[in-house]
Amino acid sequence: MPTVAFHTLGCKVNQYDSQAMLELFEQAGYTPVDFSEPADVYVVNTCTVTGTGDKKSLQAVRRALRQNPAAQVVIAGCLAQRDGEKLLETGARLVIGNARRGEVVRLLEEAIERNTRIAAVENILRADYEPLSISSHEGHTRAVLKIQEGCDRYCAYCIIPYVRGGIRSRKPEEIRAEALRLAAAGFSELVLTGIHLTSYGRDLPCASLTDAVAACSVDGVARIRLGSLEPVIVTEAFADALQKEEKVCPQFHLALQSGSEGVLRRMRRRYTPDEFRAACAILRRAFPHCAITTDVITGFPGETEEEFAETRAFCREIGFARMHVFPYSARQGTPAAAMSGQVPKSVREERARQLIRDGAEMAKSYRESWIGERVQVLCEEREDGACRGYTAQYVPCAFPGGEPGKIFTVRVTAATEDGLTGIPEDENGNG
Repeated sequence: MPTVAFHTLGCKVNQYDSQAMLELFEQAGYTPVDFSEPADVYVVNTCTVTGTGDKKSLQAVRRALRQNPAAQVVIAGCLAQRDGEKLLETGARLVIGNARRGEVVRLLEEAIERNTRIAAVENILRADYEPLSISSHEGHTRAVLKIQEGCDRYCAYCIIPYVRGGIRSRKPEEIRAEALRLAAAGFSELVLTGIHLTSYGRDLPCASLTDAVAACSVDGVARIRLGSLEPVIVTEAFADALQKEEKVCPQFHLALQSGSEGVLRRMRRRYTPDEFRAACAILRRAFPHCAITTDVITGFPGETEEEFAETRAFCREIGFARMHVFPYSARQGTPAAAMSGQVPKSVREERARQLIRDGAEMAKSYRESWIGERVQVLCEEREDGACRGYTAQYVPCAFPGGEPGKIFTVRVTAATEDGLTGIPEDENGNG
């Protein structure tokens, strides 16, 4: 039987898309192997959010061809959508964008049969929602469930609307059907994801993100975790609706990008620091001790030392449980790439280092705040007599005993470099 290997870069949406394509290959008789092994077909699902994403994507293609020069290489995803036929020069047999992934096996075999190379890249701005689906996922307990595609925000720095297209939402009944399949496959936690999750349902009659959450609340699913949100979605009504869904995890990723109102305005973000602050307060009232995580970009064009200081102060004020920090990366074709006041790379990177250090201190403080508390840990793996998993707030936790796939009440005894340790308790609170 022919073999296929996948390498996925970038976001959770890409992880989902890769799993959907992998299942199509399996249905066609291909056997999955690790990307580090010789394979008949290599699929690289690319990312183009930053220049680093471009670089790593192309490195993966070259690595595949070194491992097996006779292999058929498929380049998929956002870099494929962006550069199209140009990527055929890498030696790829098929370049497939973000609209025809459901045809990946047919297109590849057609290219092989005709002894040609195909760039299957459509105009993504007019694309419908592509009905990809999965019935399994890498890992033991958690699966990504994609409910939305595309974005129409056009933030000044972001290439994604150009390579993912506009808002397309999956119908709640289709979400529920997939949730049932994943629950039947043994997944206890579902992570709802999309390119712009906040916009879910805008293109559907009478559907909202909370409807998608409710659709996932099926027997066998113990946890529902939300992917990245924008603060504008967080209202008292939204938080109240989530609070009533008992399976929702109290971890919320709110994309900040900058704590400076001037920078946010130049970025074309549609909120202010005050609105972000208010969203955090609403979530913390509804979900005490919840984890609020975020993304921040340093060195956006025109960012002054004063504006960067505003961002540092704002992040410390909010007290994030975790921060992802990125130096600004110019993307050709976006408004920000043509802006004056481009910040030198060395300054962007130094600011990122400072903010990463701040983030590490905040994360440490958040972990330490759990010492002596009881947490619910979904055990994901057991090794050397200890279980390791994540709390509902997505903090890693290790404890003795346990069984993968089950949720345990754990009394936290210590905070470690990257998580928590504790002692499991029975239903009477005995350790």
